[in-house]
Amino acid sequence: MSALYRFGSALFLTGFRALGVDLRVQGAEHIPAEGPAVLASNHIGYLDFAFVMLAPPAPRREVRFLARDDFFRNPVTGYLLRRLGQIPVDVHGDAMRSAEAAQAVLTDGGIVGIHPEGTISPSFVPRRGKSGVVRLADSAGAPIVPVALWGTQRLLTKGRPARPTRGAAVVVRYGEPFRPTARTSMLRTNEVMQRINEELARAQASYPQRPGPPPHDWWQPAHLGGSAPTPQAADAAIRQQNEERRARRETRDQAQAG
Repeated sequence: MSALYRFGSALFLTGFRALGVDLRVQGAEHIPAEGPAVLASNHIGYLDFAFVMLAPPAPRREVRFLARDDFFRNPVTGYLLRRLGQIPVDVHGDAMRSAEAAQAVLTDGGIVGIHPEGTISPSFVPRRGKSGVVRLADSAGAPIVPVALWGTQRLLTKGRPARPTRGAAVVVRYGEPFRPTARTSMLRTNEVMQRINEELARAQASYPQRPGPPPHDWWQPAHLGGSAPTPQAADAAIRQQNEERRARRETRDQAQAG
């Protein structure tokens, strides 16, 4: 592991300890010891990538995560992401550059991390996955490791105040690596999301903490009795947010062009 990666890892792990995170890792042995692999996880909080990358027991393999380029513009998170060698993704522009960078990592026998949903799910239920995960794995002949995260939404997530819950448990569960077998990329993507959902159900079943009464159950999905938004309400909110973000981007581009 490179010195820069160790440095970035140490910063994140120090932060986790300061928050008293009760980190529980399941199935770390499923991460291939060598060769290319794609770690595909659900997305419920802003720190998900860090847990997927850093939770496995040492010795760790370096993981290059595809992350929104917005995070790289922030002086703090951008510095850490660059230290960790992560891959910025322009979700509203040319995504080919990030795909090529991820492909290069896999070609060199490395590990790439990706959230197939593309954005945080405010309902904490996995959304429809995008086909980039299977196209990336297919092109490199790499297996996909389904990953489930639970509890990270209690630290930092979309639409909630930046007040991490101290002592929150976080479960990181790695499933067995597999190669989707369906005929089309859409159906293979569905296979990936099904595997992620299966691992998520197991992670939720083993989660050691229970939510309090409303509104303290905000982090529990509606179908499990919590007060998180339903998937339908969450999707509507995401569509509105994307439209607003696109409008701001167009306004900024027009101002720069003028």
